[in-house]
Amino acid sequence: MPSLMETEAAEAPAAIARLLAAEPERWRFLGRRLAAFPPAFLATVARGSSDHAASYLGYLTTARLGRVTASLPLSLITLHAAPLAMRGALAVAISQSGQSPDLVETLIACRAAGAETVALVNDTAAPLGRAAAWCFGLQAGQERAVAATKSMLASLAAAALLVAEWAGDAALSAALAALPEALSAAAAADWSAAVAPLAAAERMMVVGRGLSQPIAQEAALKLKETAGLHAEAISAAEVRHGPMALLGPGYPVLVFATRGPALASILAAAAEMRASGATVLLAAPAECAERALTIPETGHPALDPLAALACFYRLAARIAGARGLDPDHPRHLHKITRTR
Repeated sequence: MPSLMETEAAEAPAAIARLLAAEPERWRFLGRRLAAFPPAFLATVARGSSDHAASYLGYLTTARLGRVTASLPLSLITLHAAPLAMRGALAVAISQSGQSPDLVETLIACRAAGAETVALVNDTAAPLGRAAAWCFGLQAGQERAVAATKSMLASLAAAALLVAEWAGDAALSAALAALPEALSAAAAADWSAAVAPLAAAERMMVVGRGLSQPIAQEAALKLKETAGLHAEAISAAEVRHGPMALLGPGYPVLVFATRGPALASILAAAAEMRASGATVLLAAPAECAERALTIPETGHPALDPLAALACFYRLAARIAGARGLDPDHPRHLHKITRTR
């Protein structure tokens, strides 16, 4: 019987279809507003998996629109009461529950400091949604497993939708419309070849770069969370700046190589890590002969990381099961986390 984690991850395509259908005019209006009055910079407000979605949003925004982005350290507001100068900026908060006080307080502070504020949250009635000038529901529905899956994929889709509307990117918009179908195919991809080597591991690296780096961060978190596996996310551009020294015969490395400008450098890093003797599990497009795992293509390279993550969630649940753990109920963790 599949875990709740697997079942809920498989519900992501339907959630994203609801997201795309829910408020198209409001999304379009916000996109036009941002295009007419471009923010000076973008600050993201998030923690955990949502912060990985925020990293994806930041990378995509800078790549497509040239807006400098930063993840705002929440403790600067909640612990240090730092004064903010955010007139003309955009602050985007992302959360599954919208309940954590540090997120709410930080977004309120951004708004008081003059920022335009947007909340992407699964529960629009939550305090975070009420704190924002613009609130959009992720439409993921109830998520019972502790590990967020469908809400995370919906957060990534919402980030891409925001950028598509802001940039007036017809190609990205068209690919988003076809994304639910693409993710349904990705969820059925066979990544079982990675279960045995990773189930036996005690520590490992997860590597990405560019738009696949937030996916590497999310995968490393989920492996810690559900499988009790010490996984560290590293950019392919940073591997040679120290982490290569950890590699040796049999050291496991999961590499996310999605289409786009970073693909060649990720493949080169994977080859170098393989030469060190490491066990490199390369997740890459079908045309990459060295791949161990296939990432199904979507209608746009910027959305391929979502397909990679849809494949990975099923793998993570099975690694946890192979290690004798319940991926739905990780020890010491709760579904809603409240920090200050």
